[in-house]
Amino acid sequence: MTFNRLLSRAVFVSRAGCRSAFTSSKPDMTNPNWFRVGLAFGTSAFLWGLLFKQHSTDTHEYKVRNGLE
Repeated sequence: MTFNRLLSRAVFVSRAGCRSAFTSSKPDMTNPNWFRVGLAFGTSAFLWGLLFKQHSTDTHEYKVRNGLE
Protein backbone atom coordinates (compact mmCIF):
# COMPACT_ATOMS: atom_id res chain seq x y z
CA MET A 1 0.00 0.00 0.00
CA THR A 2 1.39 3.39 -0.88
CA PHE A 3 1.68 6.13 1.68
CA ASN A 4 -1.10 8.23 0.07
CA ARG A 5 -3.60 5.35 0.15
CA LEU A 6 -2.69 4.59 3.75
CA LEU A 7 -3.09 8.24 4.70
CA SER A 8 -6.41 8.60 2.87
CA ARG A 9 -7.74 5.45 4.54
CA ALA A 10 -6.70 6.78 7.97
CA VAL A 11 -8.44 10.10 7.30
CA PHE A 12 -11.62 8.30 6.21
CA VAL A 13 -11.64 6.11 9.33
CA SER A 14 -11.03 9.07 11.64
CA ARG A 15 -13.85 11.08 10.03
CA ALA A 16 -16.29 8.21 10.10
CA GLY A 17 -15.57 7.35 13.72
CA CYS A 18 -16.12 10.75 15.32
CA ARG A 19 -18.99 13.16 15.84
CA SER A 20 -18.92 16.65 14.46
CA ALA A 21 -18.57 19.46 16.98
CA PHE A 22 -20.91 21.62 14.91
CA THR A 23 -24.68 21.37 14.88
CA SER A 24 -26.60 21.07 11.65
CA SER A 25 -29.54 23.17 12.84
CA LYS A 26 -29.48 26.94 13.05
CA PRO A 27 -30.07 28.62 16.41
CA ASP A 28 -33.65 29.69 17.11
CA MET A 29 -33.63 33.50 16.94
CA THR A 30 -37.20 33.78 18.23
CA ASN A 31 -36.29 32.16 21.55
CA PRO A 32 -32.84 33.36 22.69
CA ASN A 33 -30.90 31.72 25.48
CA TRP A 34 -31.52 34.37 28.14
CA PHE A 35 -28.90 33.00 30.50
CA ARG A 36 -26.16 33.50 27.91
CA VAL A 37 -27.51 36.94 26.95
CA GLY A 38 -27.53 38.01 30.60
CA LEU A 39 -24.08 36.58 31.16
CA ALA A 40 -22.69 38.46 28.17
CA PHE A 41 -24.23 41.80 29.16
CA GLY A 42 -23.35 41.31 32.82
CA THR A 43 -19.73 40.55 32.00
CA SER A 44 -19.54 43.56 29.72
CA ALA A 45 -20.99 45.86 32.39
CA PHE A 46 -18.61 44.46 35.01
CA LEU A 47 -15.57 45.02 32.79
CA TRP A 48 -16.67 48.59 31.95
CA GLY A 49 -17.08 49.24 35.67
CA LEU A 50 -13.55 48.00 36.34
CA LEU A 51 -12.24 50.18 33.51
CA PHE A 52 -13.88 53.34 34.90
CA LYS A 53 -12.70 52.54 38.44
CA GLN A 54 -9.11 51.99 37.26
CA HIS A 55 -9.20 55.20 35.22
CA SER A 56 -10.44 57.16 38.22
CA THR A 57 -7.70 55.67 40.41
CA ASP A 58 -5.01 56.41 37.83
CA THR A 59 -6.23 59.99 37.34
CA HIS A 60 -6.22 60.62 41.08
CA GLU A 61 -2.70 59.17 41.42
CA TYR A 62 -1.49 61.36 38.52
CA LYS A 63 -2.90 64.49 40.14
CA VAL A 64 -1.34 63.66 43.51
CA ARG A 65 2.09 62.94 42.02
CA ASN A 66 2.15 66.14 40.01
CA GLY A 67 0.84 68.35 42.81
CA LEU A 68 -2.38 69.19 41.00
CA GLU A 69 -4.54 68.20 43.93
